[in-house]
Amino acid sequence: MLSAVAGALLIAAAIVQLAGPHTSINELTIDLIIAHKRYPLDVIGSVVNAFGLISFALSVGFLWVCTQARRNGMSASSRISTLVGGGLAAVSGIVYAVVIAAKADKFVTTGTQTYEEAHHLTNGPGLLALPLLGQAAALMLAIGVFFVALNAMRVGLLTRFMGYLGLFVGALVIFPIGSPVPVVQGFWLFALGVLFAGRWPSGTPAAWATGRAEAWPSSQELREQRAGKGAATAKPARTRPARGAAAAEPVPEAPVAQTRANTPKRKRKKRR
Repeated sequence: MLSAVAGALLIAAAIVQLAGPHTSINELTIDLIIAHKRYPLDVIGSVVNAFGLISFALSVGFLWVCTQARRNGMSASSRISTLVGGGLAAVSGIVYAVVIAAKADKFVTTGTQTYEEAHHLTNGPGLLALPLLGQAAALMLAIGVFFVALNAMRVGLLTRFMGYLGLFVGALVIFPIGSPVPVVQGFWLFALGVLFAGRWPSGTPAAWATGRAEAWPSSQELREQRAGKGAATAKPARTRPARGAAAAEPVPEAPVAQTRANTPKRKRKKRR
């Protein structure tokens, strides 16, 4: 599925961008020299990441379509935010990588390679606007993913685990904490592909088959269901008579029918 491909592309792009030379010194001239050495990796990584972002946005957009079919009146703003945010993030990432590569090449091959020259090359309004555009696009994508995952969980298309994980993935789009490799995003997208294919290990949620909203039971409802099943399957307990209790009364025997054989004979009176 497309969502599984999206997860693989995002992880692959991060690995490509981590490869090659890096510097631990935050100095503009050194940054441009290192960028010149590794620009092929940066450009390739940005292209792979762009395809991953577009696939990501399309997968979440498909989930919105399935959710909207089970919840009439659902706003299309989350879908628009997802698609526009994913597309802008993809394009701005490629453009920024190409522009930085061109600036680094010009800095290394021409001029005196001073800080003033590096500052002049990287201080243009267009280069400063690209990161802002990328942040705005990431914010739109994060908002779209958050609300689509939330509504999909409400109608029963996503399990509670997948729904809450989708909310976390939406937050990670704008706040990429932890590992530079998007492991959580990749896992969620791969799991989403398994769910789309109807191969969820614990069984596909009922909302996918019925075509209508199937809300997940609350914690209290789950406890009541478990209690009801336990009471239905419980065996009746054996009771013993309490000590000192009166013994059971004997059952009276059935009366025996009288016959000639068992009827006592009457004594005859003697006549005088």
